[in-house]
Amino acid sequence: MKNRQKAPLRLNDMALDPVKQFRRWLQDAEQANLPQPNAMMLATSSRQSRPAARIVLLRGVDDRGFVFFTNYESRKAQDLRESPFAALVFFWAQLSRQVRVEGRVETLEAVDSDRYFSNRPRGHQLEAHASPQSEVIKDRTVLEKTFEDVKREFLGAEVPRPLHWGGYRVVPDSLEFWQEGENRLHDRIRYRRNDTGPWKIERLAP
Repeated sequence: MKNRQKAPLRLNDMALDPVKQFRRWLQDAEQANLPQPNAMMLATSSRQSRPAARIVLLRGVDDRGFVFFTNYESRKAQDLRESPFAALVFFWAQLSRQVRVEGRVETLEAVDSDRYFSNRPRGHQLEAHASPQSEVIKDRTVLEKTFEDVKREFLGAEVPRPLHWGGYRVVPDSLEFWQEGENRLHDRIRYRRNDTGPWKIERLAP
């Protein structure tokens, strides 16, 4: 990876709140016109401790955590029912930065999922009804036929959010900000939640 961030990270330059710091870096990625700067790796684990990872899109972040949406019958959702903890990784190669997030996962309130779903493009709403996410299907024509059936079903009407689709929030207890350094002297700044006070900020060796 080509280093593009020559100035080392200093603890005094980091925000006291990790979400505020994350927003700064996300804004940097957006202003750099990176493709899908909100893309993140989501890692989950089954009851048998089998890990799985995939790319999803961050759809919201605030003091409560990091929000994404999916099918509640998907593999990731099954993992989260069995083990409600997850890890996220944001990687912005052009900026030589990444952010790691770890924490428990909670299901969004239905009203929040309804609100987000109502603002999705209509084709995306129809797909949420048509796709049995993570299930084996015979071929693509099955999916296309189901999509057309759903399209006809809701012709001229609003598409309601299916009950098997909605949002999750990763509530972080640890966030790490990584930035590439010269001679592989990378900067790693970790925030750990402190139940008795503010976040604890510490530097890790690369």
